[in-house]
Amino acid sequence: AMRLNQATDYAFRMVLYLASLPEGTKITGAALAEKQNIPERFLLKIMRSLTAANIMKSYRGVEGGFALQRAPKDITLFDIIEAVEGQTELQRCLHDVGSCSKGCSGMCSIYAAFAGIQRNLAKQLKSYNFEDLANQEKAIKNAEEAAKVASAPDEDKAKAE
Repeated sequence: AMRLNQATDYAFRMVLYLASLPEGTKITGAALAEKQNIPERFLLKIMRSLTAANIMKSYRGVEGGFALQRAPKDITLFDIIEAVEGQTELQRCLHDVGSCSKGCSGMCSIYAAFAGIQRNLAKQLKSYNFEDLANQEKAIKNAEEAAKVASAPDEDKAKAE
């Protein structure tokens, strides 16, 4: 499906949040779940996928928690989708030629079209890394804050002067 599942959306948020903190910052599953509004049991399940893919690392024990395994610039949207959803084929036949009921062993014009679309999609997803995304996120948040201040009622501004 073209539609990413909920787990992948949560994984994006988890990685984006950690990417916005100083490098090597460790956070507990409970704290991350609360900050990103993700059910904790679900978060831990997603963490297993991200840890297996060397995107996150987990620390056990009292000082336990999670941190990014790689620098944010070395983690892409593609990496997250692949870690959480597995193979990312748009069309079943791109993954398994045998799944085509037409019986033409995968050589049709539709297949060729989707193979091209698939290549471009993968290339684009790989072009977005979490260092850039975290920086953009900061810029968006700062712009929102500035807009709030600018639209504050005049008496607040008068008091501030």
